[in-house]
Amino acid sequence: MLASTLILIALLCAGVLIRVPYAEMSPGPTVNTLGDARGEPVLHISGHKTYPTSGNLNMTTVRVTGADYDMNIVEAVYGWLAHDSVVVPHDTLYPDGKTEEESTQENAEEFSQSQESAKVAALEELKIPVTSRVVVSTVVKDSAAEGVLHAGDVIEAVDGTAVEQPEDVAKLVTKHKPGEDVVFTVIPAKTAAAAEKAGKEPKGSRDITLTTRKGPPDPAKPSEDRAIVGIQAGTDHTFPFEIDIKLADVGGPSAGLMFSLGIIDKLTPDKLTGGKFIAGTGTIDDHGKVGPIGGINMKLVGARDAGAQYFLTPDDNCSAAASDTPSGLTLVRVKTLDDAKKSLEKIRAGDTAGLPSCSKG
Repeated sequence: MLASTLILIALLCAGVLIRVPYAEMSPGPTVNTLGDARGEPVLHISGHKTYPTSGNLNMTTVRVTGADYDMNIVEAVYGWLAHDSVVVPHDTLYPDGKTEEESTQENAEEFSQSQESAKVAALEELKIPVTSRVVVSTVVKDSAAEGVLHAGDVIEAVDGTAVEQPEDVAKLVTKHKPGEDVVFTVIPAKTAAAAEKAGKEPKGSRDITLTTRKGPPDPAKPSEDRAIVGIQAGTDHTFPFEIDIKLADVGGPSAGLMFSLGIIDKLTPDKLTGGKFIAGTGTIDDHGKVGPIGGINMKLVGARDAGAQYFLTPDDNCSAAASDTPSGLTLVRVKTLDDAKKSLEKIRAGDTAGLPSCSKG
């Protein structure tokens, strides 16, 4: 008996002391995009008529252990056995040795971009015009563009060819060979910002010539030299009225769908939820396409615990979600913002038999 006790104590001590390269994911808080967070509205709209809302359109989150957290064997085993958490390899959450600060910064940038896309998608769904422009998003240090192009510069054309999407810029630049000149037609960021503030179309473009340099090879054409100038192109939007999304301590792009639905609900007289408690998740692009997210099962648990009746689930997450759906929660499959809006109409009308569902496998 004494020997067994001593062995057990030794094993427990070893389990506590031995560290393993794993991290834990668990359900995070959910927030009603139609309501308040920390005393102020999550969605604040001014300059356009808004309407009363009812029910819930909750975005969901996942809580994760920090990059510097050293998990021991006991914690890992407990996490594997627990139903409301999941243990994953550390590199799944923090790839390439990414620090917690770097991960937080990346999540903040993705969250900011998701807010912009949510606004654009919602207004496009409502047929409200939004002005979009291709801009310089970032400039790489020590690149050909450093000190010549600046973040916020509007890119009108490359080599005289008009650009309509950010990816057009890279396609036109890579037509060159390293060492060749490429001509950017741009409106300086300060000029564009002043025009936007005044509610006018920016003018005053100028041509800037840059000499391309050799960049990392294109995976599709590894044997060919690829020309770059050292910028990342993005999209800047001018909205016809103010839409402010305020939600602290949340990162990543997965709230995009629920933000879009919340905006639509506030801008239309029909109450989208019909008073029901609906939660969901999903990235969204400017055109309303819903994309997959991570931690779907943890978000389902968080939504169920918060009281949700229905969960809007990205199509690509449906199989995983259907394999372990919490009792009392109905999954609704969505591919686009329009899909989600139509499903909400069915829920509001009580036509739940016609909802698109998720299936295993």
